[in-house]
Amino acid sequence: MSGRTAGRPLPVGRGLLYVAFAATAWGTAGAAAALLYRVGDFGPITLSFWRYVGGLVLLLPVRAIGRRGRPAAGPVAEPRRRVVRRILVTGVGLTVFQSAYFASVQSTGLAVGTVVTLGASPVLVALGARLTMGERLGRAGALAVLGAFAGLAVLLLADDGGASGAVRPAGVGWALLSAAGYACITLHTRWTARRGGGTDPLTTTMWAFAVGAVCLLPLAAMDGLWPQVHDVGRALSLLGYLASVPTALAYALYFAGAAVVRAATASVFTLIEPVAAGALAVVLLGERLTVSTVSGTVILIGAVTALAIAETRGARTEWAVHRAAREEEAVSS
Repeated sequence: MSGRTAGRPLPVGRGLLYVAFAATAWGTAGAAAALLYRVGDFGPITLSFWRYVGGLVLLLPVRAIGRRGRPAAGPVAEPRRRVVRRILVTGVGLTVFQSAYFASVQSTGLAVGTVVTLGASPVLVALGARLTMGERLGRAGALAVLGAFAGLAVLLLADDGGASGAVRPAGVGWALLSAAGYACITLHTRWTARRGGGTDPLTTTMWAFAVGAVCLLPLAAMDGLWPQVHDVGRALSLLGYLASVPTALAYALYFAGAAVVRAATASVFTLIEPVAAGALAVVLLGERLTVSTVSGTVILIGAVTALAIAETRGARTEWAVHRAAREEEAVSS
């Protein structure tokens, strides 16, 4: 799970697979949260707190085993200040991302909350990458961003009379806040990797969970650390799954992949999540997808698909230019 093996960078293709697996696993997290809301008086803050605590407990022995088997010689260590900054940014970003996402699911349903969060994320990441790292968006990318805003507008203006799975402004607001937290994590991960840092995603993930748990502890204590539940066994099994697959495993793989994949491309790949979440919302939770919700979702996903195409073309062009420069340098030397 480390970002480097024997000092060599993780291949981009494997990084994309890591991101795709993480997105698929995240698509089940919202369903698990929705089921937990049904078996007990869990709130978004308390649920996020236990998710991070469980993920931290699972990663501690994994990291200990990994450090024991690590060779003595390795990459040059990062400055402590940079490590601390990365952990704090990631931890706070995860806290905002997950807590706001669970609040959105609780308010407006799994399908709408996931679509808005993951639909807005690539737009924010693409704009942020352009402003902070100079990653060009291009004409096609700009049109995709406008299309994504149009899809969000359709969702925001929809009025479905309080039906299950209907769009509620408060839930959309939480989803947009969640998207902003996700964008900060993705941009900072990519920015750090471009400067030669962030080579140990397992450590970053573990400490980020610790920061998130500390940030959420006072608020979770106010709500009650362990709420009343109707089925303790089911609640514990759902929490165990939430802490392991879509948390400990998925985030470790995502940070490893995001370090070697373009920021906007990584965010586009996470659109696997709303597909999985939407299917689970209909099949397991009985949510009804209205005409306005489906229309906004189609526009949003279509726009971000166009952004994915633009990113792929840009990556190919960048690779071709880099290869030509290397060949020219080899000939001249």
